[in-house]
Amino acid sequence: MSQDTIAAIATPPGVGGIGIIRLSGSNALSIAESLTQSSLQVSTTQFRKFYDADKLIIDHGIVLYFKSPHSFTGEDVVELQGHGGIVLQDMLLNSVCELGARLAHAGEFSERAFHNDKLDLTQAEAIADLIESGSQAAARAAMRSLQGEFSKQINSLVESVINLRVFVEAALDFAEEEIDFLKESDINQQIQQIIDTNQNILTEAEKGRVLNEGMTMAIAGRPNAGKSSLLNYLAGYDAAIVTDIEGTTRDVIREHIALKGIPVKVIDTAGIRDSTDPIEQEGIKRAWHEIEKADVVLLLIDASKGFSDEDSKIKQRLQGAHVLPLYTKVDLISLQQKELIKDSLVSTKTGEGIDKVIDLLTQNYADYNQNQSTFIARKRHVEALKNSLQNLLNAQSIFEQTEAGELMAEDLRDSQRSLNQITGEFTTEDLLGKIFSSFCVGK
Repeated sequence: MSQDTIAAIATPPGVGGIGIIRLSGSNALSIAESLTQSSLQVSTTQFRKFYDADKLIIDHGIVLYFKSPHSFTGEDVVELQGHGGIVLQDMLLNSVCELGARLAHAGEFSERAFHNDKLDLTQAEAIADLIESGSQAAARAAMRSLQGEFSKQINSLVESVINLRVFVEAALDFAEEEIDFLKESDINQQIQQIIDTNQNILTEAEKGRVLNEGMTMAIAGRPNAGKSSLLNYLAGYDAAIVTDIEGTTRDVIREHIALKGIPVKVIDTAGIRDSTDPIEQEGIKRAWHEIEKADVVLLLIDASKGFSDEDSKIKQRLQGAHVLPLYTKVDLISLQQKELIKDSLVSTKTGEGIDKVIDLLTQNYADYNQNQSTFIARKRHVEALKNSLQNLLNAQSIFEQTEAGELMAEDLRDSQRSLNQITGEFTTEDLLGKIFSSFCVGK
């Protein structure tokens, strides 16, 4: 970890009432005192003039000094609050660097806070997520993560895994004894409780990921099933070309919308069918690529044509995905025909059934604004929880089949390792670099 004193502009670029320069490191105080040509007191609001190397006044404003370890980064931190403006801020930052600071890398302040045990990794990530929140619900969830709600649940789960590991590995030391400690224990009940807890946290983390990154929704189906019409209806304008000619959509079309406050990336795909056209084949290949990555797939079926063999083939390939079948163009069929259809019915011409579909899509997420337990999460958190859960299920299966502890202990270690990656107890430098490089420079 570098011991350099770092500096950065902590406010957005542009003209504003206030512009803030932040410094962190062992020389932060001496640099600030040279800049202001005065002594500074700890945790006191002080009005000072800011001078350049030629002793000319650049600006004046407020100086705040936070002494290590009582600061955001755990190091000496100084904030210089002057007037906003690109030229002024650049002049002030240049003067700070001339006095011995260097420009901070993206996320370096937060990274130092992490290394100095002021934050764990989920809390550090929550800072970036809080800044980039796209809704009030996302901001509240990010604040809960920043306050340690997510970390608390992960740490509790890790402790349970460790306790079980200790018992299993201790029992292995008595393998030569007549008493089989594992066989006579309630180990099955313990591991089931841990699995249930892991699953519950995973469910909440998935919700938090959707809130943070948005839901990816692919619209799939045969040509002319109404995919582009549905995209246009949801987007509120003609984002895709709609004609009666089959195969109009050849490439992937993406739109970002909000459904009940939940960010959604809608992907309109090429109509899926057997084709000899190389361009259409490439479009269908890309369609399947997007469909397989989506959080939810809307499988559109033309109600005026009925459920065909081609629809059946598409549905079979989608097994295992989160699929919502929708019968489109229901304004073209009779009431009697509608009553025979068990899936959702929609019409982009009349708007019939659209609100119900939106309710179905958002039912797991629509209570975010009221939910006080939802925390923000990222894809890497979800993947780590999935890996941990799989290791726990493996451990349970092995014990049920063999009642042997050796392999079970290994799976428990792997589970703990996956969970520790979430909070940063075990995290590679490459992963840390990737995470913090996505932060703002001033954070």
